[in-house]
Amino acid sequence: MKDVYILGIESSCDETSMSIIKNGCEEIATTVLTQMDTHAEYGGVVPEIASRMHTENITIVLEDLLKKSNMTVDQVDAIAVTYAPGLLGSLLVGVEAAKVLSLVYNKPLIATHHIAGHIYANNLVKPIEFPSLALVVSGGHTELVLMEGDYQFKVLGATKDDAIGEVYDKVARVLDLPYPGGPNVEKYALKGNHTYDLPVPMNNKDLEFSYSGLKSAVINIKHNAEQRGEEINKYDLARSFQDVAIDELVRKTKQALDEHREVKSVIVAGGVSANNYLREKMKELCEQENIDLCIPPMKYCTDNAAMIACAAYPKYLKGEFADLSLDAKSSLELY
Repeated sequence: MKDVYILGIESSCDETSMSIIKNGCEEIATTVLTQMDTHAEYGGVVPEIASRMHTENITIVLEDLLKKSNMTVDQVDAIAVTYAPGLLGSLLVGVEAAKVLSLVYNKPLIATHHIAGHIYANNLVKPIEFPSLALVVSGGHTELVLMEGDYQFKVLGATKDDAIGEVYDKVARVLDLPYPGGPNVEKYALKGNHTYDLPVPMNNKDLEFSYSGLKSAVINIKHNAEQRGEEINKYDLARSFQDVAIDELVRKTKQALDEHREVKSVIVAGGVSANNYLREKMKELCEQENIDLCIPPMKYCTDNAAMIACAAYPKYLKGEFADLSLDAKSSLELY
């Protein structure tokens, strides 16, 4: 079969990105234009600003990608785009750009789920070995997903409230750390000791997650210290929080593996997979369980279009294309 080149577009939050991927596993070129510095001034992503900046950046990113790849849009086989979930205004910019390219260049259009993208980013490392268990950890998602094959998703457990990435950001605000919160909490945790007594979330036998209680406990520690005129140790509190939050992810993953002995590989996907403590703990778990672990390189953990083009490849092979009525969706379950 001839080689397949897919041009992917990602604009679900505050990164404008395009990528060309060959055969769902080989990166030809990727461009990512981040808005991080702009949103850092506000302590988080401002949706209206994000969508406006995507509009300004989308053609710049396309021109840079084509220059890097030494290719033209005529030479790609399909256009893939994140259409859900994410910030609606941001998604719309990417979706409309993809539809224009599809129409003008007469290329098939492939609608791609953002979380499927994070999972399939692992194909840039090595082919996913099924059945596989994916731990999806990001600003909007915390879930365990069983995959029997390509696009055969079964969600075993998900967060009942806050996602792990969202809680990292909120804890960062409690500790007066700058945006983006997650990496800064991790840096502080490296310098601290586990001295604060924090509750273990969802300490039961199901595979659901809940982080609101842990978040509230951190807020209460800060608030009570302020009322007493005391200073909290930010490094120790960051370490105590991270230990509990990450250990919960590892514990639930082990529980899922115990319940599904047929699993051949574990995937860690999403922005929080960039956390080194999580990587170390998951490596230890998978070595103990004698099971294959796959975590993409750091550059594929945060939002990027390479993962979107990878996730679109199985759909291309099946001929699962969208038409020009495709619309963005701010929320959508993994299917």
